Amino acid sequence: QQQQQQLSTTINATATTTFQPMMVLKLFFDPHVRAASFGYFGHMWELYAFWAFLPVVWEAYLDDNDNNNNWDQDVATFVIIAVGGLGCIVGGYASDRFGSARVASNCLAISGLACLLSPLAYTWFPPSVLLVFYLVWGMAVVADSPQFSSLVASTSPPQLKGSALTIVNCIGFSLTIVSIQLLSNIPLHERYLFLLLAPGPMFGLWSMRILLL
Repeated sequence: QQQQQQLSTTINATATTTFQPMMVLKLFFDPHVRAASFGYFGHMWELYAFWAFLPVVWEAYLDDNDNNNNWDQDVATFVIIAVGGLGCIVGGYASDRFGSARVASNCLAISGLACLLSPLAYTWFPPSVLLVFYLVWGMAVVADSPQFSSLVASTSPPQLKGSALTIVNCIGFSLTIVSIQLLSNIPLHERYLFLLLAPGPMFGLWSMRILLL
């Protein structure tokens, strides 16, 4: 708290109408801003790559299992992605009771565990059970998005809230390019692709520990 007040004092003393990149960099000197930001970066490593490759993995799974039930992978993947909206609503109500940090960390834990279990689910689960697995994952993987926006805004000095949200979002979306390209170019069977996303939520969860104290 004292460090954040000192940062706010520094910003007030040097505030001008010109862009000051050093003030933006100083955001990350605050441990709470850094924790919220790094948690978001881990979340973004996973989110869009999961959405992008879910149709690929689901189609490969159906091909490997001869699609005996005539599942429509397009409808299934649409539902899995769309159910994330429900996850955001549930997460919003939960944050009123438990706080954004607790909700975001639980979502990271669920989606990170899903990454690690994804090869086993691909191998062992029948289509209906795998669909439920992906539906839970689809809710958890995006439910923390609004919570991270709230955390970054609440931990940043008032004078830099807009700048903080802008720079953190820019870095986060840049990371999605890296994770999507990684999954696009690495020679792995589809059952193992989502393992490459696990470091994101694991790193995010580890980074957020100060916010959970």
